[in-house]
Amino acid sequence: MEIKDYCKNVDMELTLWKAKLYDVAGKIEKLPTGKKQRVFEEVNGLNIILTELEERIDKLRAECPLVWKPEQDTIKKRLSDLAEKYQYATEEFFDYDFGG
Repeated sequence: MEIKDYCKNVDMELTLWKAKLYDVAGKIEKLPTGKKQRVFEEVNGLNIILTELEERIDKLRAECPLVWKPEQDTIKKRLSDLAEKYQYATEEFFDYDFGG
């Protein structure tokens, strides 16, 4: 797979994650203050991962390195971390189906 195609695919995946996080933010607004404070750290962690991933994708697009497997491995790991944190946050703080 060419790097530009890879970056485009990951960019689409990040866009889906952003939509999920906007959904989370809307649902958090409806929570009592105590729960909002508890879930803030989890959501902030998700946003940090998204920002890091966006920076890596921008770097790959700009530099288009010949050897990009290390970056690809890191991105896959961070996407996995994002999925785990999202799952934890939704299970821990919401007692209903959340976020899709």
